[in-house]
Amino acid sequence: QVQLVESGGGLVQPGGSLRLSCAASGFRFSRHRMYWVRQAPGKGLEWVSSISSDGDSTSYGDSVKGRFTISRDNVKNTLYLQMNSLKPEDTAVYSCALDREGASRGQGTQVTVSS
Repeated sequence: QVQLVESGGGLVQPGGSLRLSCAASGFRFSRHRMYWVRQAPGKGLEWVSSISSDGDSTSYGDSVKGRFTISRDNVKNTLYLQMNSLKPEDTAVYSCALDREGASRGQGTQVTVSS
């Protein structure tokens, strides 16, 4: 059974940083491309970033490019998202997913950027 469990969210001031983690189990993590998606209050699901199965290739949405960094540890079966220079518009529930659309995603972790 696929399980994706996110952690690391919280309240942070504008300009601050957070590091999200996603613990994966129930499937061969090292063979899957992985994604981060987010959903802001009252908005639809937005793709944030993706990473290849071996971690060598990454991509980012325009709204986070240059500020967020995706990475993975295939020994620990864990996906990460380092978020720097956070803005109020980054406030959302962040989920890791097996697909870009977020159909197979975890419960998510809340990130709130506010002064």
